Amino acid sequence: MKNVGEGPQEELAASARVDISTRDRVARSILDHGPSTVADLAQRLGLTPAAVRRHLDALVADNVVQPRDQRVYGARGRGRPAKVFAVTDCGRDSFEQSYDKLAADALRWIARSAGGGAAGEAAVAAFARDRVEALARSYRVAIEAVSPESRVEALARALTADGYAATARSTPGPRPGEQLCQHHCPVAHVAEQFPQLCEVETEAFSRLLGTHVQRLATIAHGDGVCTTFVPGDPGENRTPETAHTDVHPSESTAGRNPA
Repeated sequence: MKNVGEGPQEELAASARVDISTRDRVARSILDHGPSTVADLAQRLGLTPAAVRRHLDALVADNVVQPRDQRVYGARGRGRPAKVFAVTDCGRDSFEQSYDKLAADALRWIARSAGGGAAGEAAVAAFARDRVEALARSYRVAIEAVSPESRVEALARALTADGYAATARSTPGPRPGEQLCQHHCPVAHVAEQFPQLCEVETEAFSRLLGTHVQRLATIAHGDGVCTTFVPGDPGENRTPETAHTDVHPSESTAGRNPA
């Protein structure tokens, strides 16, 4: 029933919401039941074949599902096999995943296998350090290609390419320097449980930029942005190759919010 005062724009918006909801049901049905024909979907969802085809066309255009020939086991009948529609890797990623839980479970297993306690924490830190160092090798190439005063900005661009949505800006005042801000963290939910991930990342930033840095805030600890302060000129009188010899993790607040 049409609501009083509802105009053409409202009707179109309501219709679009219904289409999106039904389209999601079609995609979810394929995800839950596997590759499906138009007839399968129409029967399961109580839709007409024409309606199913319309939604499938939109899902194919968005690379959520893809058509393929149905596999036939045993003797084939006459005619071409029916087309089935399967969820693509891109489409699967749009549904909820358990990657965070898997990663946290794996890190807990590493900690237990090392004996728990301080030994377990050290084992998790070693894993995190190895992971970050693999990323840092590619970041180092980008940083070494620019002048010292552009290194924080180069690191921000490299982080953005890996999904961290990073920016860099100057911070004039009594403590001149730069702030490296990461507006997204792909591992934030895991880092909530394992602060070693934040700590070794901060250590890596110190080595890459050739100076002591200070982690001011992290998404994993409830802040809106991961913020790292880089004092002064990060390249002055130092190089990324030699910085690791005089930077100590205890000098930063990595993984913690300063009081």
